[in-house]
Amino acid sequence: MTKSNTYKAGRHFLSVPGPTNIPDRVLRAMAFPAMDHRGPDFQNLSNNILKKIKLIFKSEDPVVIFPSAGTGAMEASLANTLSEGDKILMFETGHFATEWCQAARRYKLNVDFVPGDWRTGADPKIVEKKLREDKNHEIKAVLVTHNETSTGIKSQVEEVRKAIDSANHPALFMVDTISSLGSYDYNHQKWKVDVTVGGSQKGLMCPPGLSFNAISPKALEAYKKSNLTKSYFDWGQMLENNKSGFYPYTPAVNLFYALNEAVDMLLEEGLENVFKRHRRHADATRIAVETWGLEILAKNPIERSDSITAIMVPDGHDSDNLRKIIYDNYNMSLGTGLNKVKGKVFRIGHMGDLNDLTLAGTLSGVEMGLKQSGIPFKKGGIMAALDFLSK
Repeated sequence: MTKSNTYKAGRHFLSVPGPTNIPDRVLRAMAFPAMDHRGPDFQNLSNNILKKIKLIFKSEDPVVIFPSAGTGAMEASLANTLSEGDKILMFETGHFATEWCQAARRYKLNVDFVPGDWRTGADPKIVEKKLREDKNHEIKAVLVTHNETSTGIKSQVEEVRKAIDSANHPALFMVDTISSLGSYDYNHQKWKVDVTVGGSQKGLMCPPGLSFNAISPKALEAYKKSNLTKSYFDWGQMLENNKSGFYPYTPAVNLFYALNEAVDMLLEEGLENVFKRHRRHADATRIAVETWGLEILAKNPIERSDSITAIMVPDGHDSDNLRKIIYDNYNMSLGTGLNKVKGKVFRIGHMGDLNDLTLAGTLSGVEMGLKQSGIPFKKGGIMAALDFLSK
């Protein structure tokens, strides 16, 4: 029996901070028959991708690609560089930084997890202080989430690098860029990052299912000494097979089609233009939020993300109720609050394949939902954003 009242006219607005909208060009690129992943056609495709993906990381270092969610690459960064009992420094900037910490503890690493309020980023001053105090160099790695997807907080990665250098400390530097890569400027090489973690489903405009590690020579030296168990995420077998364009196990062939097309699109637009576009859309979103009289979760303007904005609802109101109203009435998905901010914030993803009209539609849906929800706000956020975008 056919269900009634199920069809909703028009295209669904996917405005969550990942997975993001997949461009038609990428969807069409995936719609090819599977190929022999041991044959010359795949070898050519793979070699091309392994070369081009370095441009996105701004890296000359090798980038390995795992068939996994970004969480897999987070785990790989630990398993390939550290040994049981090693001390590492991390910062509580939100849900995903906490997940990285939990993974480290499962590997029996000694984690100095600097507590946070989920409204501020990793503090370079604390990094420098702790490293200066670490006279015996017990801290083996500093791990930072560049863009915390759950809170919309952007940590100052370049400043953290300067803090490590100022302390003259040999710790490895690892950065999670899952929700910043391909959205705003990130420089693996210049910032001397040892392991950069990435994922396919956000700024790279692909489906979920691919994750990345960009690996410095220093990290490869650490790999040789690491005693943590590794198999599926072993860099050694990946890099050895990658020399000829192949993989130690079956790669996600059709996702490689997608990635190849998506990277081409980013390079066609020009990375600096991509970054400017994301900054512009982030600014428009923030203008709307401020006009509504609502509060952005990220306290410090310099730490506000260019790819996602987390917005607080007033006490006594439920952000998930607002999300439900918007979904039911306007066929639009917004990001939920995670963990400590569950029910307290909703998240607008403004990254990936996005233009002015898409963002305008998203902000319109939010303003209409606010009116229906009974949440106190001031009208005019969408018009303020449109005035900014039309300048």
